[in-house]
Amino acid sequence: MKPIIGITMGDAAGIGPEIIVKALGHQEMYESCKPLVIGDAKLLERVLPIVNSALTVHAIQDPSEAKYEYGVIDVIDLNLLPADLPFGVVSASAGDAAFQYLAKAIALAKDKQIDSICTAPLNKEALHLGGHLYPGHTEILAELTETKDFSMMLTTPNLRVIHLTTHMGLIAAIESITPERTYTVVKLAHDTLINAGFKNPKIAVCGINPHAGENGLFGNGEEETKLVPGIEKAQREGIDVSGPHPADTLFFRAGRGEFDIVVACYHDQGHAPIKVMGIEEGVNITVGLKGGIIRTSVDHGTAFDIAGKNIADEKSMIAAIRSAIELAPKR
Repeated sequence: MKPIIGITMGDAAGIGPEIIVKALGHQEMYESCKPLVIGDAKLLERVLPIVNSALTVHAIQDPSEAKYEYGVIDVIDLNLLPADLPFGVVSASAGDAAFQYLAKAIALAKDKQIDSICTAPLNKEALHLGGHLYPGHTEILAELTETKDFSMMLTTPNLRVIHLTTHMGLIAAIESITPERTYTVVKLAHDTLINAGFKNPKIAVCGINPHAGENGLFGNGEEETKLVPGIEKAQREGIDVSGPHPADTLFFRAGRGEFDIVVACYHDQGHAPIKVMGIEEGVNITVGLKGGIIRTSVDHGTAFDIAGKNIADEKSMIAAIRSAIELAPKR
């Protein structure tokens, strides 16, 4: 059975509507899933001539009304924004709408009416102006699903990375790492890949210090106190995890297929290799959400400077939809 992928429009003043229309212009999307956009139908219709698309927009109120046919974009039409919303301009109305699209997608996922969520980018300034004071998609997803233990996963065609910490300074990030957090993220990585059909995923954990501390030569024993106990706990449960490994070689090893996923200790340790190895096809994934909800996203921003100009590239959106398909819980 093809999974139903709920695609949120993000900030409609950005490139979200364009990359959605462009992505759904590829017939392969309909061959592997049932795409269902959550947003404003009239704004998708507005970008059709801009991107020279022959697709049509089918505005609906319930997933049961969807056609799921190539050539037709089914959209749960929340009808929140004016058709002439200016491109490239930060606005409270677009920020609030982006939140509402995501909230609707979460509700549909909770009710098992969609199998995964794929998000176009939102603008944090607009989100805040709209009255929603979150750092971004991940925190909204966590709160609306009442999830405490979650993590960010990034993927390219040749590499998967999951993070112990993300948006915090380096000193604070290292201080916040605990054996419990290490175990939790390793378990999230394992369970996510198992649910996606991997039989026995191989997981590798990065060291915090250069050369993974090199037996105490670098750092203050962070690997031994913060990482090793969590790794060993996971190993006792039968999870195929190893480390801590020196980060300077680990990503190369993972990229050539030795490991299915790498656990990074902090933001740039995990993000930099992903950007180098495939920024155009990078995907941001939230894992660990209650109910087994998977959310994938393009790994770029709203690009207000090029919105409405038919310049935006849909490769990351296509990759995000593919990841949503791959990671969707198997029915």
